[in-house]
Amino acid sequence: MGAAADKLTALVADPERFAFSAQELRATQVAALDERFQERRGRIKLLGLRARDAGTESIGRVEDVVPVLFPHTAYKSYPESYLMEERWDRLTKWLGTVAAHPIEGVSLEAIAGIDEWIARLAQQGYFISCSSGTTGKSAMLVASQKDMDWSRIDTVNVFAWGSGVAPAQDRLIVGCAPVATVPKNAAIASAQYEAFANPEWPRWNYPVPPITVGSLTAMVVMRKKIAEGTARPDEIAAFEETSAARAKAVADAVPATAQFIVENRHRKLQLSGLWNGLWQVAKAVRDAGYGREDFHPDNSIYVGGGLKRAQLPPDYQDYVFETFNIPADRHFQNYSMQELNSGMPKCREGGRYHVPPWMVPVLLDKSGDEALDHARGEMEGRAAFFDLSLDGRWGGVITGDRIRLDYGACACGNHSPSIRDDIARYADLEGDDKIGCAGTVDAYVRGVA
Repeated sequence: MGAAADKLTALVADPERFAFSAQELRATQVAALDERFQERRGRIKLLGLRARDAGTESIGRVEDVVPVLFPHTAYKSYPESYLMEERWDRLTKWLGTVAAHPIEGVSLEAIAGIDEWIARLAQQGYFISCSSGTTGKSAMLVASQKDMDWSRIDTVNVFAWGSGVAPAQDRLIVGCAPVATVPKNAAIASAQYEAFANPEWPRWNYPVPPITVGSLTAMVVMRKKIAEGTARPDEIAAFEETSAARAKAVADAVPATAQFIVENRHRKLQLSGLWNGLWQVAKAVRDAGYGREDFHPDNSIYVGGGLKRAQLPPDYQDYVFETFNIPADRHFQNYSMQELNSGMPKCREGGRYHVPPWMVPVLLDKSGDEALDHARGEMEGRAAFFDLSLDGRWGGVITGDRIRLDYGACACGNHSPSIRDDIARYADLEGDDKIGCAGTVDAYVRGVA
């Protein structure tokens, strides 16, 4: 990876990794960014094109990386026709424009669907994870075996730091939300189980059909056909039948999960899920006549993501904590995204998300074109990150998130850059989100692929 990058990523298990200030890390981070750029500019086609047009030859300051960051939409830049027409050869070629390693040795004969295409890639060491495609195309993010191994290490360390829960294999893990069956999620789930779960207590998986990339894609394609008026009556009927069956499974999962939790209330629980699912299960537990006094005093909770537009009461967090007897120092929340390989855990004292040493945050203007002049204190802007732990793709991404980034010390005593817990998406704030370079990047990729 390079000496500077190795020095930073070697801190992954250091209990003091969030004690370093941005100023202390800056010289090493800039050196690591340049290492990565020099390593990858000739390997990743899109990066080479971006660097050529920007005239970027090296990274001498953090701001120099902005022209070669990828907007998060870059991983959705494949033409929809590749999926709708099942052009796996074209989709594989597109993937090669954003991958750090050549896509080679993948058999593309007689592929039954996108899930099989992903399985064929995994057999050759190319792991595809996807962001949500429920409102549009899924972002397809290629990762290497090194990335999968990193995710397993990072998720355990992040949760232990943020929750204070030691990996003592003494908990019953209870999933309270459906999970997309992509390689990164599977790696994280297995690592969490091995570290924190009592091996004699099987994990409770939310009893709904698995969310595969194929199922998400089929839904997006069918919605597009319906909107265009090209869907056949039999396709619409099958789509409505599948949707109804899934809705029933989701509805049935809530009481089933609540019953399982009640039956195991004497055990030390580690709950996980999104706020909406956790709140619904908590309500079902309350409706059954159970609450705080019925549960183990050292339960913990792992919350992923925000509300996802769910409409919940103002006290939804306290309601969940009270129901399951979650102590104040056992709440865990993590800020991350599929485009990154590492997590930013929320501290218990300051309530802020902390950025690890190998992740370089860059605060941009709303358009995503310029870095803000931000050397100290707290400032608001568009979030961009460079994750130096990434191996299978470029580590720099411009997100759709508006954040408040602080370079000062946190109330928890740590000095790492930290993010206030009021993250919002520009698309939700303004109904749309335009990243300045997104159109150019889309044109690049279509031209190369």
